[in-house]
Amino acid sequence: MKQNLEEAKEKMTPGLKEIITDDNSIKNVSDEQTLENEDIKSETTEAKILKEASLEAIVKNDYQEKTIVEMEIPNLKTIGIASDHRGYKLKQKLTKYLEKKGYTVMDYGSDSAHSSDYPEFGFKLAKAVKNSEVLKGIAICGSGIGISIACNKVSGIRAAKVNNVKEVKYGRKDNDANIIALNGKMPLFRAKDIVDAFLKTPFSNQERHQRRIKMLNDYKE
Repeated sequence: MKQNLEEAKEKMTPGLKEIITDDNSIKNVSDEQTLENEDIKSETTEAKILKEASLEAIVKNDYQEKTIVEMEIPNLKTIGIASDHRGYKLKQKLTKYLEKKGYTVMDYGSDSAHSSDYPEFGFKLAKAVKNSEVLKGIAICGSGIGISIACNKVSGIRAAKVNNVKEVKYGRKDNDANIIALNGKMPLFRAKDIVDAFLKTPFSNQERHQRRIKMLNDYKE
């Protein structure tokens, strides 16, 4: 059979031989291209699986046992604010000020100047910061002291009671303060300066400050 095919091929004209040869070559190239496409498709699928797996298994940080996939990343322009009745007026004024500057402000109470308990609102604000519902928080009460204590009862919160720009800059650079506490009788112009410094001053990230913050986070009674 094979011999007959060879003999038939020898009797063909040169042009016909070329057509058959070219057809076989095209077929071979087509087969190779198909295999190559399958390999590329396989590699692409494999890379996609590896990428998804690496995102799920991304390295955990020292601050919380969540992967980036699980974390809720807050809007960088979303700020939380809370007060008791003695800080209500300043809270309302700072809210309008921040909104005019383009921030989204989440208000965690109180809702009026009627007598209320600062721990309730301090806890709400601190939990929002801890859970990444907001980027940072501003807490206000009569002295700023009580509500700062309430905020600091929530793990992972570093609330700094501040009176001026210098103090808030130290609080951000050295302590990575994520909440500031103000007294409700503070002049509006000073409160605005403090809030601006709080939102613009970055944490220094120096090793000694990172070490100290880790000590605070790791502490258990």
